[in-house]
Amino acid sequence: MSLSVKTRKVLKELMMTIKILFVIFIGLAGGLAVGAGFVAFLTVLGIIPRLTQLSKTMKMIQWYEMAVILGTVVGIVASLRDPVLGIHPWFLIPLGLAGGVYVGMLAAALTEVLNVIPILAKRIGMDGEIVTLLMALVLGKIFGSIFQWVYFIHH
Repeated sequence: MSLSVKTRKVLKELMMTIKILFVIFIGLAGGLAVGAGFVAFLTVLGIIPRLTQLSKTMKMIQWYEMAVILGTVVGIVASLRDPVLGIHPWFLIPLGLAGGVYVGMLAAALTEVLNVIPILAKRIGMDGEIVTLLMALVLGKIFGSIFQWVYFIHH
């Protein structure tokens, strides 16, 4: 039995609607999972309080929290809209440095909380050479970032 043209069109539109709803569901589920992980990362491990303790800025903890919230919201909007800021390229240098400092501070706070570096040094047999291990991590991050920028962005 053959379907009419009108029925085929309705079924095609219904399938497209189902696909769109499925993509929306997957996007929301993924966003909730990442958001829950981010909140767990910040709260359970106490990253922000530890960061304020290390930087001796406990009185400014609300500023840190607002910065994390604002940064998250701005990052979400920027990733969804792909904005063009129209600013001079030299202004991107301090922005990149500020972003790098922020990510580095969060990573440092995480390694501080979890004692990652001493455990890693002990596991790979570099107990007395933590400075060498740290330099290898830093240089690896720097060269990896430069490689990504040169190869994937300017290629």
